[in-house]
Amino acid sequence: MTTVEAPASHLRENPYELAKEQLVKVAASMGLEDSLVDVLCACKKAVAVAIPTRMDDGSVEVFEGFRVTHNIARGPSKGGIRYHPDVTLDEVRALSMWMTWKCALMGIPFGGAKGGVVCDPKRLSLRELERMTRRYTTEIINEIGPERDIPAPDVGTNASVMAWIFDTYSMNKGHSVLGVVTGKPLALGGSLGREEATARGALYCVRAALRKQQLELAGARVAVQGFGNVGSYLARFLGEDGATVVALSDSSGGIYNPKGIDVAAAFARKRETGALVGLRGAEAVSNEELLMLDCDVLAPCALEQVLHAGNAGGVKAKIVCEGANGPTTPAADEILEDAGILVLPDILANAGGVVVSYFEWVQGLQEYFWKESEVNAKLNDIVTRAFNETWDAHERRETSMRLAAYGLAVERVAEATTIRGLYP
Repeated sequence: MTTVEAPASHLRENPYELAKEQLVKVAASMGLEDSLVDVLCACKKAVAVAIPTRMDDGSVEVFEGFRVTHNIARGPSKGGIRYHPDVTLDEVRALSMWMTWKCALMGIPFGGAKGGVVCDPKRLSLRELERMTRRYTTEIINEIGPERDIPAPDVGTNASVMAWIFDTYSMNKGHSVLGVVTGKPLALGGSLGREEATARGALYCVRAALRKQQLELAGARVAVQGFGNVGSYLARFLGEDGATVVALSDSSGGIYNPKGIDVAAAFARKRETGALVGLRGAEAVSNEELLMLDCDVLAPCALEQVLHAGNAGGVKAKIVCEGANGPTTPAADEILEDAGILVLPDILANAGGVVVSYFEWVQGLQEYFWKESEVNAKLNDIVTRAFNETWDAHERRETSMRLAAYGLAVERVAEATTIRGLYP
């Protein structure tokens, strides 16, 4: 039996400390009491589990997994599960806190949660991945449920992983429980529009931000870092709206063409070879170089802390749309703000996924499912309303979009916490 240890992390700073730093900064501007800030800084529950898994060669490897609930003042907790070699408990804590603010900003009745397993899913066979997922689900089964904590896909997980969690949970309960996870396959109660939802929400935010700056999306030059679920669909949607996608990247590197990249060809290249590099008509760039390209919209859609004090001064984009969670450190935030670059914060720009996860949860509880046009229309309504509320607060308080968004979200969670009071 071997234990899988986490490699050196890509994180430059402790993400949980950064998340608390953001909260304290916002709370100070709102005049919240220190005792209430202490409550909001703390995660309600954090569970670490060992996940012994039988590998295809008969050996047993022990993976480490986490599930964290940050806050349930406004409803059951909600948040994805990521499979990645760099997962840490503090990263999951930070992501769960950001989920709390994201749900509050969108006005949906959830608190924040997150989960993760320290593994490289690309190195596991399909059967190994299933066995590991089912054991992980069994280890956290008392922590999740449709009225308690509802997982969803995140980095390294997908609808198949959600299907295994749904089945494992349901088999233990003795009946199918549609609302235990979201992001499920359509055949198992998934929602139309869920797969593209995070990218679609980011698209709505980019459209609205460009309108506020009297700019057109048609012809705007866009660079997208990350070609997973969020980045790939966002590139496709922006291209369909007339934007010129000048750069794309995945974990192996990026491609650049100032005249524009054929996004459909990039999808095909990724499917055929597993990487974007080598696409005909585009030159290779690194992920770091992509962030510094001359463009109108930069969308970091990969992992946290890619924009930091060491490189933020080189960003040339007019707008940064945070498709990933926590891609900008507080130090980088200040640099970008001083440079007049508009940052669309993660809790606003990538909230489309949790909004449609909410729709899927509602549909599962009712066992009544909506048309895709209904899902997208409702998503547009919620994201656009949240953008307009954030923009109004941004102008009224003369502050950054991040502080405006966090201010609205924290205010809503603080109000719910105060009204509910402390038990006992």
